[in-house]
Parts: sequence; C-alpha cells; structure tokens
Amino acid sequence: MPADIKLISEKLPDLFSGDTDDIARKIDKSQDYMEGVRNLIELCGDDPNREGLEETPFRVLKAFLEYTEGYKENPAVHLKKTFDVQHKELVLVKNIEFYSMCEHHFAPFFGVAHVGYMPDTKITGLSKIGRMVEGYAKRFQVQERLTNEIADAITDILEPQGTMVVVEAKHMCMCGRGIKKSNSSTTTTAVRGLFEERSDARMEFLSLINR
Repeated sequence: MPADIKLISEKLPDLFSGDTDDIARKIDKSQDYMEGVRNLIELCGDDPNREGLEETPFRVLKAFLEYTEGYKENPAVHLKKTFDVQHKELVLVKNIEFYSMCEHHFAPFFGVAHVGYMPDTKITGLSKIGRMVEGYAKRFQVQERLTNEIADAITDILEPQGTMVVVEAKHMCMCGRGIKKSNSSTTTTAVRGLFEERSDARMEFLSLINR
C-alpha cells in the first residue's frame, strides 16, 4: 500500500466509509490534493521533501477536513429538540465563539455570534444554539451568509415571534494580507419578524450584547 494511502486510511477513517467506488474517488482526490500542496510549497520557494515539510500536505488535508465538518450535517437539526415553556420575552445567547474559513482566499475568519429570539410556543436548549452556529461556521463561508443562515435556522425551526443575530469577526484575508488592517473587524446583522418591526426590541438586544 503506498505511503500516502496508508496514512490516509489510518488517520482519516471517515474517508473510507461508503461504497468501493466512492472510497476510490476520495483516495484519488486526496492524493491529487496533497500533490497540489507539494507543488504550492515548491512554487513558494521551499523544498516539499525536507524534514519539516515532508508530511505537511497530509496535515493540510486533515486540517481542511476538520475546518469544513459542517458539510456533514444540517446544522438546523440541532434546534429540533424543543421544550414547551411559557416564555415570551427575549432569549439571548451571546459571545458564541466560532472559527470559519473565507471562501474567497481560504483564509480564516473568527469571532463571536450573538443569537436572540422572542419565543412563541417553542424554546430550544441553549447549547443547541451554539452547536448550530458551529455547524454553519465550519464550511467555506462569507460572514454575511453565515449571519443569515443562523437567523433563518432559528426562524424556520423555532417559529419565534422574532429573531436577531449579530456576528462580529476578524478576517485574516483583510488583517494579514492585502490591505493589512490588523485592527479592523466586521459586524453583520440579521433581523426577522418582531425585530424588524420594533426598534425597542432591537435596542434591547443591542444594549444587552454591549453590556
């Protein structure tokens, strides 16, 4: 068994689930990807065969499969465990840390999401909101889409009176390359239902996350 395939089979067993043709396709793509990383290392001016870089193509493959684990699930499913509790006021989970990957440069962006909703008849477990955020973040993303996906999942599954999401993040494609503004951060919002209609509800949400 070639060394690359042995390494993949031992360290990435998930790639060896499915039928034989699917496994063969995944192995071929994995080998092609690692060869591409070797070529990139050489293009950048280093030797892909030196000791420190010899296993880097595999490490990069493994890292990207971890960065994109959100494709293995429908993150909204986490919200489907609901409870019948009579609570009509704001439920807010703030400072949910996330790490994601910019789809334009494959550079990381990371920060926090603040997720709130005004329940109607259903609430969900607080940890489920964090798991849902993580599921959407672990994909190739842009911050604007991530913000809307979180808000839409809350709205579609919990059917609340209103939903509001604020995401704050630093983008390495802006801080570490290109314009190189290391202190810059980006804030995006999404509002649904009651939060669209009532400025007092939006102000309550914003005052709580800034407290």
